[in-house]
Amino acid sequence: MTGGMPGVPPGRAGRLWLRRRLETARRGSALLDRKLHLLLTEQDRLRAEEKQTRQEWDASCAKADLWLLRAELLSGRRAITLAASRLPAEVTIRYGLTAGTRYPSGITCTTPEPDTFDGPALAAARQAYKAAVASAASHAAAAEAVRIIDTDVGATRYRLRAIEERWIPRLERTLTQVELGLEELEHADGVRLRHVLSHRGDSAGTRPS
Repeated sequence: MTGGMPGVPPGRAGRLWLRRRLETARRGSALLDRKLHLLLTEQDRLRAEEKQTRQEWDASCAKADLWLLRAELLSGRRAITLAASRLPAEVTIRYGLTAGTRYPSGITCTTPEPDTFDGPALAAARQAYKAAVASAASHAAAAEAVRIIDTDVGATRYRLRAIEERWIPRLERTLTQVELGLEELEHADGVRLRHVLSHRGDSAGTRPS
């Protein structure tokens, strides 16, 4: 164990081990920083889209309610009940991918065709409610995309801080300790070698002829 970091081999092997892991950590930090910037750009776009789809949903609901009131006044509640479809709308979700994060990127909404003939007001109300259903699905997809991106932005920031503020400094400190230790050993080895060579020279100089 070196500098409180387990698994570091002794001597020069430890220095090489630490340098390789430091290089890997710095490369990982750069990749995470790149990912974070891409996610933040997409986060801004998706938040704007969520706001827009919310406004479109509110507007389409208001329009649908207005046409429903007109249809009820012109055709009566019974006609509205008979015109209601027994089949549900179908929503197909498309997905996008940014920096490895998958999220809803759009929808296709299919609503059943009426089984009965609609009067003008009832037909307009039906189309208005179709638009409202599609707007609701679009907003739901946009809101879920924002939630997913927000979660991944937070996780990426956490991992990046862990590498930059803890892992890299710890590796750097340990590497410095190892290099200082190796320098001291090399210096001590040099002193011993000079001492041995000096003694050999002295012995050779005093050898009898």
